[in-house]
Amino acid sequence: MKSVVVGTAGHIDHGKSALVRALTGTDPDRLKEEKARGITIDLGFAHATIGDINFAFVDVPGHERFVKNMLAGVGGIDLVVLVVAADESVMPQTREHFDICRLLQVPAGLIALTKSDLADAETLELTRMEVRELVTGSFLEGAPVVPLSSKTGDGLDVFRDALVGVSAGTRGRPIDASVRLPIDRVFSMKGFGTVVTGTLVSGRITTDSELAVMPDTSPSASSAPSAASGSSRASTIKVKVRGVQVHGRKQPEAIAGNRTAVNVSGVDVADVARGQNLVTPGAFEETRLADATVEVLPDAKPLKHGARVRFHQGTAEILGRVAIVGPLRDGADAQVRPSIEPGARGFIRLRLEAAALLARGDRYILRAYSPSVTIAGGVILDPAPPRAAIRTAAALDRMRRLERDPAGAMIAERGALGLPMRALITRAGVDPRAIDERIAALLKSSEAVLAGDVLVAHAVLQQLTGTIVATLAEHHRAEPLSEGIPREELRERTFGRGAASIFDRALADLERAGTIAVRDRVALATHRVALSPDEDRARLAIERAYRDAGLTPPDAAAIARDADASPAVADRILKLLQRQKVLVRVDTLLFHDQALKQLKAEVAALKTAAGPAARIDVATFKERFGVTRKFAIPLLEYLDRERVTRRMGDARVIL
Repeated sequence: MKSVVVGTAGHIDHGKSALVRALTGTDPDRLKEEKARGITIDLGFAHATIGDINFAFVDVPGHERFVKNMLAGVGGIDLVVLVVAADESVMPQTREHFDICRLLQVPAGLIALTKSDLADAETLELTRMEVRELVTGSFLEGAPVVPLSSKTGDGLDVFRDALVGVSAGTRGRPIDASVRLPIDRVFSMKGFGTVVTGTLVSGRITTDSELAVMPDTSPSASSAPSAASGSSRASTIKVKVRGVQVHGRKQPEAIAGNRTAVNVSGVDVADVARGQNLVTPGAFEETRLADATVEVLPDAKPLKHGARVRFHQGTAEILGRVAIVGPLRDGADAQVRPSIEPGARGFIRLRLEAAALLARGDRYILRAYSPSVTIAGGVILDPAPPRAAIRTAAALDRMRRLERDPAGAMIAERGALGLPMRALITRAGVDPRAIDERIAALLKSSEAVLAGDVLVAHAVLQQLTGTIVATLAEHHRAEPLSEGIPREELRERTFGRGAASIFDRALADLERAGTIAVRDRVALATHRVALSPDEDRARLAIERAYRDAGLTPPDAAAIARDADASPAVADRILKLLQRQKVLVRVDTLLFHDQALKQLKAEVAALKTAAGPAARIDVATFKERFGVTRKFAIPLLEYLDRERVTRRMGDARVIL
């Protein structure tokens, strides 16, 4: 059965709660103060099945003092009922609530002209005309307008039919996606523990599933933003689902679009609050910076650069400041844009004073810090933007690209870091149901390349492959006797902190094209280690000198002199012999491989002669092998590493 979440909107005492009560039989006013004063203060909830649709109603307060509570309720609704009392018509909170719904891009709705029993025909028609004028050009233009009386019941059946009709066109939410439930209510039940409620925006929640509460707002969980972007190290409270209720009934699972109550263990009720989110662990990042579009209401004051605002998204309210993106006009004489005028649209960077959980495509509302009135709203373009200058034409161009093609813009912007595929959902706003199709389109257009589970811009990969080839060519020129560069060293030299999977993809592409050879080391496919006649003679002389020296090798300068080679040539040959494993480095010394093999054999023979208790100390070693302490100590430590001996006090046990 289809589930639809319906929110009310409208001025105080226009009959929102009475309408919900008439439709569901449930009084949404649950607080003692609400019942005593006869007004809604906080969110109220009720549900009913009408036709073949399960409706969950979120009743919001109409008083201007409680608009922040209203905002916590409308963020997750599928459609809105704009409630206007027929005998009073459009009032200030009617307009503000309507503006909020329009800025949040609530997809659908209808209009209830309540208290129709208190208005004559002429008054009712005037109210209808004023409401039509208010919604002209908006998502409610052409929506059903139903006069009704919650007191007498007149018009309720017509309203129910209209509600079902509008609901038929609402789109379902992504079920096969990460769980995200903005929490709007928290309470404790005896024998059950902590219960959180909210509208499940995406994913599915099942009993025994493991989830997280984010952000963790406790003082000990504060986390500094990343130096490179506005994202913070995610601080989470891990919880386990003990039970799920949908529309007041226990269910094995809740799916996206359901009004849901979730009983969780692992957290005290005092550590969870409205504004936090119940999410899939690891699927989201906290942020204190976000880039966004903004639309300033026509009746508001100009939105100034640096203005302190109240940021509302989901069920959260966070203080922050606005930074306007871009210059006033392009060109060398560009002037910094000081504000965005009423009725105008622009781009901003939000600098929040507390961590938020945001994703690309999230809609938000801005209210003035004081007095607290709604002034603007918009859409999040990038929930974790890089820390870079924003008062430039380049920053403005970036925002336009993000709005036009978020996936392509973010992939290009990430450069060598690449963009994880799952970030297409949280950062680029791709619908989880269309993720495969979007990735296929990016790959087909050559806009991006897939490297493991990371997407990288085609131009970035091309630049990397070019850098690899150039680095190898320079290395071969400087070190002609080197077989190449170790893989990890090459990655550090060409790619720095880039994603390893992108480097692997670049190597694979070059190897497949026959440009490079990847063995123990990476080299150009055309590279060959070739010694000149003089170098070959020097190699033979150097190897012979080390072989003849046994366990007392000479120093490098003497080797070069005796081989009649320059220090540079001798150094290249020594490196070559080490790579070929002819020479072995032990501490700061070089030994011929044959000398070390013979040493290990002779030490092993000592055990055969002396039995299991065979030991050797430094003095005995020096005398037995005719070496000084300069050679004895590093050789004994080498034997320890090779597990031929094991040090015990001042002696070694022969293993």
